[in-house]
Amino acid sequence: MTEDLLWPRYADPSDLPEIESVPLVERGLPESTYALLERAATRWPDRTAVTILPEAARWREPVRRSYSQLLAEVHRYANLLHSLGVRRDDAVALIAPNCADLIPATLAAQVAGIAAPINGGLSRQHIAELLRRSGARVLIAAGPELAPDIWDSVRELAEGGLLDALLVLRPTVAAGAPAWLSEIDNVRIGYLEDLAVEQDSSSFAGQPPAASDLSALFHTGGTTGIPKLAAHRHVGEVANAWMIAANSMLDEDAVVFAALPLFHVNALVVTLLAPMFKGQQVVWAGPLGYRDFALYGEFWNIVAHYEIAAMSAVPTVYAVLAQCPIAADISSLRFAMVGASPLPPAVRESFQVHTSVTLVEGYGLTEATCATARSFPERPRPGAVGQRMPYQNVKVVRIAADSTWMELPSGATGVLVISGPTVFGGYVTGRDERGHVLDGLGTLTDGWLNTGDLAHIDDDGFIHLHGRAKDLIIRGGHNIDPAVIEDALLTHPQVTAAGAVGRPNVHAGEVPVAYVALAPGADVTEPELLVWASEHVHERAAAPKTVTVLDALPVTDVGKPYKLGLRADATRRELLEALAVVDTVRSVSAAVEDGMVVASVELDPSADEQAVEGILGRYAITWKVVVCQ
Repeated sequence: MTEDLLWPRYADPSDLPEIESVPLVERGLPESTYALLERAATRWPDRTAVTILPEAARWREPVRRSYSQLLAEVHRYANLLHSLGVRRDDAVALIAPNCADLIPATLAAQVAGIAAPINGGLSRQHIAELLRRSGARVLIAAGPELAPDIWDSVRELAEGGLLDALLVLRPTVAAGAPAWLSEIDNVRIGYLEDLAVEQDSSSFAGQPPAASDLSALFHTGGTTGIPKLAAHRHVGEVANAWMIAANSMLDEDAVVFAALPLFHVNALVVTLLAPMFKGQQVVWAGPLGYRDFALYGEFWNIVAHYEIAAMSAVPTVYAVLAQCPIAADISSLRFAMVGASPLPPAVRESFQVHTSVTLVEGYGLTEATCATARSFPERPRPGAVGQRMPYQNVKVVRIAADSTWMELPSGATGVLVISGPTVFGGYVTGRDERGHVLDGLGTLTDGWLNTGDLAHIDDDGFIHLHGRAKDLIIRGGHNIDPAVIEDALLTHPQVTAAGAVGRPNVHAGEVPVAYVALAPGADVTEPELLVWASEHVHERAAAPKTVTVLDALPVTDVGKPYKLGLRADATRRELLEALAVVDTVRSVSAAVEDGMVVASVELDPSADEQAVEGILGRYAITWKVVVCQ
């Protein structure tokens, strides 16, 4: 591998043409994530690869693994999986909070077969469906000491016949003897470390993965019905990791902080695979990650102690960190990446004033492996999420009624589409004799991925997002971009987050309403925010009818805005007003069921059910009426 070709200069937006003057195939990237780890262990065997904190309060008691030790663990775990019958086209499911053993276990699953990480916070029904869809018969899961709730769920699934083997993880720096694991009929069960102790640590006994092989199955979402499984290939993960590692700001001595869960692509690609290219150390937070309240009280001490140079988080994390006193030298921190949801200007400003560290926006999605655009601290571009990464192509299109695409010029807003080596192979829709059956399910057209995001691309190639296409508010046939409302509210100095959705309306179908979260100590009122919005939203039809203050806006488990939760609340509020004249209504609620908002109305036995249904029928919503006995 030619190092000169591997590491072009990539510090400025103007570097992109020179980088792409060399074809990607000539850069000599490792063939697989396994080959990437082998390369790191060969070049830097004694350098620390991962430092894992048992929990935020015990950040001074880490477990460390060098690159050679990490590779040895991966070999042992991969050989155990191979001995259990896992082959190249077999998925291995993983359900656990981050811990010392989950890191090599995830990599080992990609060596022996295909890693299928699952969010343990999903319902048991969703977990079961993801296991069936992936075909995984081997599950690596948190044991009773690490995550009792997850353990209860996976044990019940194993007892139900979904698994052949259940390999159990203990907490980082587990104390004392492990909890006893009772037997399950026809299931191999035991602690991963114990079962793998006699396995060969020097090499993998099976067939190593090739570039075109599937490496991982990542579920997308989970709050809008049963999640889809997006299939990654080794070539895509390695290419995307290299695009991130090529950042000239971070040399081999840079220490990266990781706190996002390993069932999310950012954790795998940005904070596990990318650092391997330069032999960087990654400090992993405890099992709760950014959800550990104690982390915020110790965060700046952790940065100073481990000399953290780079971190990645969602805007809500930076909003909290901006309020945490700094009593340590944090001058090592020079690259704070933010993504997953729009960055409110108030959060950007407060964090940068508080820390003197520039927040660097990025953009990506699971279906494009992870990262598609990056920003540059020395070349800020307000309102943009970044310039496309090398070898990825982006454009904005208008999609006609017959599904044909028309490319739009620079500055025009349309649907953002992506092509290149990071675009996924499709969603898992089944299995046949050749392995997993993949289908783009309408997202792939001639190699281009429809992101579903509204955006425009400026003259310099920077991407500016304008919300999700499916989040458009349709008022009397007029399309309203919720970003117009959100951006206006985010200009208010006391607003830290904003979300706009459509509220059902009998005359217009929908009318726009907004929800906001405020900075600590804020004293602005809802009526004042409504006036602010009406003055700053320049399209009269888009001005919100109401502005509601919440303690926090709903987000998914990985910090992305959850608009369906807001839509449900807006539906509930509308129906409460519409049914206020009916004194036999006991309750009105709205919830998300299988990806749609469903309203529920409970009535007294004496209620005129037909009259209530007449009122509900005036709305373009899904509803049900229950007469209480």
